[in-house]
This record gives sequence, structure tokens and C-alpha cells, in this order.
Amino acid sequence: MKRVALLIETSRSYGRDLLRGVKRYAVEHGPWSMFTEIRDLESRPPLWLKRWNGDGILVRSGNEAIASAVNRVGVPAIELRSTRRSGSFPFVGVDNEVVGKMVAEHFVERGFRHFAVYTLDTEDFFATRRESFISALQARGFQCSEFRQAGKSERPSQWEQQQTKLARWLLSLAKPTGVLACTDQLGCWLLDACARAGIRVPDDIAVVGAENDETLTSLSSPPLSSVQFAGERSGYEAASQLDMLMNGQTLKSDRTYIAPIAVITRQSSDVVAVEDPLLAMALRVIRDQASNGLTVDELLKQVPISRSSLERNCRKVLGRTPNEEINHCRIGRVCELLRDTELSLEAIADRTGFQSAQYLVCLFKKMRKVTPGQYRSQSR
Repeated sequence: MKRVALLIETSRSYGRDLLRGVKRYAVEHGPWSMFTEIRDLESRPPLWLKRWNGDGILVRSGNEAIASAVNRVGVPAIELRSTRRSGSFPFVGVDNEVVGKMVAEHFVERGFRHFAVYTLDTEDFFATRRESFISALQARGFQCSEFRQAGKSERPSQWEQQQTKLARWLLSLAKPTGVLACTDQLGCWLLDACARAGIRVPDDIAVVGAENDETLTSLSSPPLSSVQFAGERSGYEAASQLDMLMNGQTLKSDRTYIAPIAVITRQSSDVVAVEDPLLAMALRVIRDQASNGLTVDELLKQVPISRSSLERNCRKVLGRTPNEEINHCRIGRVCELLRDTELSLEAIADRTGFQSAQYLVCLFKKMRKVTPGQYRSQSR
């Protein structure tokens, strides 16, 4: 029986997702004897690690001390947080370039034309999220304002001073603006600063965080939209690679990046930011009724706008026709049901306005480049 130490924080949703993925791998390919304990990301190296006589380690290094301690044990290990601390160990973790691009697309789809990013410089992956967000916007011809958190920690010692500066920056932004907060913690601080400054969320400032930590996203007011990482998939992959190393095999690559699943939309970004009131009305109808089998003809009966104006303005703002936007919203709802339920394709087709599961599969594959089954598997 392999003996594996799990130095992964249990205080965050992502860490617990990783542990579920590891457990699933061990059940399928074990048995493993796994040692874990209640941990925080910043926890110091456990005293037992110095004398531990095991076969492998899976670690999320929140500081240099834990990374060095794992290195001194001298057994195969996989780092699951940062390539900066992985040292000679392979890395399995989030594809942070996709995180930034995903949030940029989320805001552009909602008609935003002004953007900003709130970030830390304490880790390379924060910089990657920021840079990919900005690059994705620049490729569409947009600019992006930045606010970089001072200090070396997500726990500011000068809380009131920080929030005052943050509120001042938010007030200076054009309205409405879509803001990427590079962590959910920053997203909570951002929403607090908006409340202090009397800024409407999401009407004036819309916010999306990263990691989708269940505590932070629900604690914030309003509830925070956030990028859902594929934690269970990452944990499973890391366990698989560690198993190979413990068996004396060689990995194909020492860097494995797992794409996030989706932006989980909550109140902090659930808005259509379009200046044209008739187009905004049309887009709200589409988002509310797309899954009911809405057609463009039915849409025009509810919104006092000509077909030609609707087509022209929709293309100008979203880069899609009204019918394409309807299908885009329907497929988005299909993705949610594939991720969050065990419903059959027939049941999902019925709930999202498709006449048949076969047509759903064809359109889904055309738009998402994978089948619904493949998407369901990858998202889990």
C-alpha cells in the first residue's frame, strides 16, 4: 500500500475539491494510505514531516518553508499551487491564461465597453490572470484600468486606508465598468469598497472573482460571480502523476495546466451593460426567455424595435445576430445543467427549448467544439 501525504489546505473550496479528486483516484487505482490534516494555505510545515517515512507527497505550497520541507523529505512530490515554489517537482494546476480570457468574454458578452482589474503581485499566477484579461480586451480594441494591491499579503494591516484608496479608484472609473478581481478575497474587498462609496453593483461596477470559494462568494454583498476552477479534475490528475513517479515512471511533462470550468454568474455581474435602452430590453428578454424556445419573431413582439435595427445593433455590440445570441444563451444554460445535474440529454433539451436532443448535440458541438458528454465529463 502506497503511503501518501496530502499537504493541501482544507480551509478553501478549491483545496477540498483537490482532495476529492485525489480520493477518487485512490479508490480507482489504490489502495493508498493517505495522511492529511486540517490545514490553512499559510500553515507551517508539520513537525511529523521531518520523520515521515512515506512514498509520495501532494502539496499546495503557501510559503517557502513548506516547499523546502517537502523537498528535504526526498520522495516524489507534485506541487499544486505555484510553479515558483515547485522547485524540482512537477506542477499540476490552474491554466490562469484561460481565467483572464474567460472573464473578459463574460463582460464583453454583457455589452461592457469599460474594464478594470484589481490584482496582487505576490504570485506569478495573479500576474498571468491580469495580463491575459488585458490582452483579451486589447485584441477587441478595449483598454483596461489597473489597481494593484499594495503590500505582500492578502491580509492588509491598514484596512481603512486601503478601502479608502480602493473606493477612490472605483469612483474614478467610467460607468459601467466590468472589473476582474484576481482572487475571491479581492472581490469581497472590492464589493465592500463599492458599498462604502455608494456605487451600484452591478449597474455601475460589475465584479467577477476567481476560484469560486463558496464561503467568500456567498459572504460578499451582493453575492460574487467567480471563475470555477476544475479542482477535482486537477486533484485526480496530480494523483495519477504522483502514482507514476512512485512506480519509477517518467512524466511526459513537468507542467500540467487544467482549464477552469466556467464563470459562475451571481448578482455582482448579472447585468446587461448596454446604453441603447431598446437593445438592452431585447437582451434581457433573450436572457430570460431563451430557454423557453424564444424566436426572433416572438422577441420583436415584445420589444418595440425593427428587425433591421435589432440585427444591426446586436452585431455592433455583441458581434452576434439576435438568433445567435438566443442560441448562445440556450447553450449556456445547457452547460449549467450538464455541470450541476444528472439530467439526461432529452430532459435538458426539453428544459432549454430544443425540439430534440439530436439538434442540441449538433448545435452544442458546433459552438463548444466538444460533445455534451465530453463537456460533462471535463467539467467534473
